[in-house]
Amino acid sequence: MNRRDVLAGAVRFGATLSLAAPFVLPHRARAATTISFATYGGSYGDFMKEFWIKPFTAETGISVEPIYGLDLAKVKAQVETGNVQWDVFDGPGTKVYGAAKEGLWEQIDTKLIDPSRFVRNPPSFAVPTAIYSGGIGYDPNRTKQPPRDFSQFWDVKNFPGRRAIQSSLGAGALEIALVADGVAPSQLYPLDIDRAFKALDRIKSRVNWFAETTQGTSLVQTNEVDYSLTYANRVKAANEAGISIDISLDQCINNMQYFSVLRGSPRKEAAMRFLEFVTRPAQQASIAARLGASPVTKGTEQVVDAKVRRWLPDFSSPKNVFVNDEYWADHFVELNKRFQEWILI
Repeated sequence: MNRRDVLAGAVRFGATLSLAAPFVLPHRARAATTISFATYGGSYGDFMKEFWIKPFTAETGISVEPIYGLDLAKVKAQVETGNVQWDVFDGPGTKVYGAAKEGLWEQIDTKLIDPSRFVRNPPSFAVPTAIYSGGIGYDPNRTKQPPRDFSQFWDVKNFPGRRAIQSSLGAGALEIALVADGVAPSQLYPLDIDRAFKALDRIKSRVNWFAETTQGTSLVQTNEVDYSLTYANRVKAANEAGISIDISLDQCINNMQYFSVLRGSPRKEAAMRFLEFVTRPAQQASIAARLGASPVTKGTEQVVDAKVRRWLPDFSSPKNVFVNDEYWADHFVELNKRFQEWILI
């Protein structure tokens, strides 16, 4: 499943809203009860069609047409020309927040979708649809007492072993470094950048800095590292495939995925109904079970079985970190430049 690679890497932060030339979509006739949904393909897209789109259409009679390939330039062109043919956009937090600054999204209908249903307060222009939670991966056959939180991951004396961290700001390196250095998760933003890099300096030479998200689990599997900052959904998939790997979710870094409705969508009401449907506990339980994502809706834990629940963090814990997408929408370019230069030193 490549979708996590997309989220944790360049797509999460690298998209721009610039438009080199006018973009005009060809006219396509469609029924009034069909909405277009810009999303990802692969196993993620297969899940959407089978477990969210099909039951939504069965309940409402509204068809959903997936459009594969997320392009904010096309979103901007449609909104600015008033020729809106996409209705719902599926994107990582920073991308969605960046587009909101250009006024590309409708306001969410809070009469239909009560913001209090979510585990975190949502923005006014999007609803969260999944949470991707990162913790400390390890091989339980080799390691009986792994580090359980980020400060212990940084503690090379009491928790010796080979470590791995993804060389991408999308994986939360700065946030994790600050929490490891003693900053409370609730006090992270705005980030103390100098302090974060000093904390990273202390551990840099002991870390295998990997590029691809898949390596977060494969490096543990092949005994190249003992501990890896990786994602629960990937560890779950590997574990269920018979690989000796587990993850500590005592402390997590969490990234939100969002759905937004394009401003000026002539099918806004139908699109809002789709957003309401996918954020119900039953649909959130399905994404937790099938894709290993953490649910965004309160009460979902009551409808998932124990085998699924073991891979879900406790979001009530003050130790957990939630990435501030609004902050990164403003600061990614400058901080990514510094981080990439630091990696090469």
